[in-house]
Formats: sequence, structure tokens, C-alpha cells
Amino acid sequence: MEFVSTDKAPKPAGHYSQGVVHNGVVYVSGMLAVDPETGEKRLGSVEEQTRIALGSMEGVLQASGSSKDQVLSVTVYVSDVALWGRVNAVYAEFFGEHRPARAVVPTRDLHFGFLVEVACIAAVGGE
Repeated sequence: MEFVSTDKAPKPAGHYSQGVVHNGVVYVSGMLAVDPETGEKRLGSVEEQTRIALGSMEGVLQASGSSKDQVLSVTVYVSDVALWGRVNAVYAEFFGEHRPARAVVPTRDLHFGFLVEVACIAAVGGE
């Protein structure tokens, strides 16, 4: 088991790792819209929050030897299901033709007032 740490994603604010690699698979922790360089919470539009969260997820993937094209499954937590169309548009732009399995989980509140959080599981190494 290997713990992933990168400056391309926010430093963990609790007792967890940004990602964990085991048996050729990386498990990426839920990413929020926190600027990896400054640690600033970016509570702008849901589109901005989604781009930042997906960018941090991609940073962890790259640090583990994976990529967004190797993502197997994504879990998206959204604070209001009415925001889903806007989140999905950014998500589709990010992944392009790649279509991993996905779960969308509407929640009432996310930590610190964030609107979206993303976590994923991806293959590591050869595609």
C-alpha cells in the first residue's frame, strides 16, 4: 500500500490521505474547491468549485501514476440536486470522451458550505 501526497491538491485537513494506491488501483479522497497553493476555500459558482475539485483530483491521479483517462468510478456529492446540470456540464468537459462509472449523491450540506465534492477510483499504470 502506498499513500499519495502532492502539492497539486489541498493538504489533508484531517486524518486521511489524498489518495491510496493498492494492487494497481488508486482511491482518491473527496476533493473540495480548496486552492492547492494557498489553502483558500473557493466558494464561487458551482462551475468554479467543480473545476477546482476535478483539478485537485487530477493532481492526485497524476501523483499516483494514473490519469483521468484511467478513472474507473467517480462519486459526486452535490449540495442541491438542482445544481446537477451545471456540475454535469463541467464534468463532461473535464472527462471528454471518457465515461467512467458514476454515482451522484445529493446531500443537504457539504463541509464549509461547499456545493460539490468529487472522489474517484482509477487504475494505475498501463491502460
